[in-house]
Amino acid sequence: MFGTESSLSMFLNTLTPKFYVALTGTSSLISGLILIFEWWYFRKYGTSFIEQVSVSHLRPLLGGVDSSSPSNSNTSNGEADSNRQSVSECKVWRNPLNLFRGAEYNRYTWVTGREPLTYYDMNLSAQDHQTFFTCDSDHLRPADAIMQKAWRERNPQARISAAHEALELEESRSSPPLLSSCSCATAYILLAEEEATTIMEAERLFKQALKAGEGCYRRSQQLQHHGTQYEAQHRRDTNVLVYIKRRLAMCSRKLGRTREAVKMMRDLMKEFPLLSMFNIHENLLESLLELQNYADVQAVLAKYDDISLPKSATICYTAALLKARAVSDKFSPEAASRRGLSTAEMNAVEAIHRAVEFNPHVPKYLLEMKSLILPPEHILKRGDSEAIAYAFFHLQHWKRVEGALNLLHCTWEGTFRMIPYPLEKGHLFYPYPICTETADRELLPMFHEVSVYPKKELPFFILFTAGLCSFTAMLALLTHQFPELMGVFAKAFLSTLFAPLNFIMEKVESILPSSLWHQLTRI
Repeated sequence: MFGTESSLSMFLNTLTPKFYVALTGTSSLISGLILIFEWWYFRKYGTSFIEQVSVSHLRPLLGGVDSSSPSNSNTSNGEADSNRQSVSECKVWRNPLNLFRGAEYNRYTWVTGREPLTYYDMNLSAQDHQTFFTCDSDHLRPADAIMQKAWRERNPQARISAAHEALELEESRSSPPLLSSCSCATAYILLAEEEATTIMEAERLFKQALKAGEGCYRRSQQLQHHGTQYEAQHRRDTNVLVYIKRRLAMCSRKLGRTREAVKMMRDLMKEFPLLSMFNIHENLLESLLELQNYADVQAVLAKYDDISLPKSATICYTAALLKARAVSDKFSPEAASRRGLSTAEMNAVEAIHRAVEFNPHVPKYLLEMKSLILPPEHILKRGDSEAIAYAFFHLQHWKRVEGALNLLHCTWEGTFRMIPYPLEKGHLFYPYPICTETADRELLPMFHEVSVYPKKELPFFILFTAGLCSFTAMLALLTHQFPELMGVFAKAFLSTLFAPLNFIMEKVESILPSSLWHQLTRI
């Protein structure tokens, strides 16, 4: 035992200050690299890499309980109801105000060199197009079969070429009218969306699509009761016609013919009242706000801002804007703090709190605390993608109402005092879903910094590696500057560290017989 102590002491005495400098410097470098990687991983994926690996791989190896085991089956079943609402709220929806790819998204790419749409977003659009614009019997007609493949094609130029091919094939056919396909309408839709470089050109192509789509709709309407095949064709033709009319109304809105756009949207909602999947009322609300026709806006809200209907940022924030409009021009935070809020001001503040609780990301864009980007083709309700889509079109309407943004600036942060634990319990809505950040990172381009709510605290391992890196770097610097003094401190530290072990070994030697201890040391 004493030989071991003497050899350890001799080893410590032979260590030079350069060894301690190299040791602490290497430790600082390694911990710094770990810190940089952890920070990059946290900014990109919102979690700690070490924590994720430990939870996913190390916990089962260390005897963690498997979530699929029978002992947890009751717990899983009990949590199913609480998770069902969160899953439904994390459903991705089609953006009712989505831009045109050729005339708007592609022009942005030509100017900036950046891609505004992600692959995930465009893939969802391809699935939507296949659902809306195709049916099972398309393979029976050559032109429709070409368009069916075109909607599945990933390459934009291949899609455009297929649309031209379908149009040429349709024009060259001489079939009876009842057997003519609907591929003309869908081909014109594809060209208007992706090939047209201006809104006027897109409108011209949509008008050609409308002419073909109306003929197909009338024919399939007469044959819809002749079998399931004809019923599926009529459902497809209805989707095509509604889509064309809605996009034509949006073209009119973008070209400044707002009253015409409002009339087209109203007519479309009256003609197809059951087709709520397109959320045409949100297009109508935006156009009415542009006309400053607030009475009609209130009438639309009275119909769609119902407890039984799904909410959206457009519904909640438009309701807040109307109530803010009644008091915002005379609102003063100093006067309100002295005399208290009036009934109208209280209603406006409550409406703002309701809107912020539904989507807490919107105020930063309306108050221009974050820069806007082009909205994606799909949005996640209550997420950053929906906030971008709303603010992109409605910021001008808030600016037009005098004092509305000032009232929003003074009151929006008060919402968070009412919901201190938003992931566990909400005030007027369900708890805020935890999946929004992951889905928004898939929907929004990489150059955009995704807004996260509630703000995540830095993981423990990032703080730990930051402290370790700083501590070892300081030790390396002190050892380099004061080698003799730090050598003395290192030897004293190691001696203190091994003192309890030496004490235990001495006690063991005094208790055990010397012969037995000699045999143990030989082993």
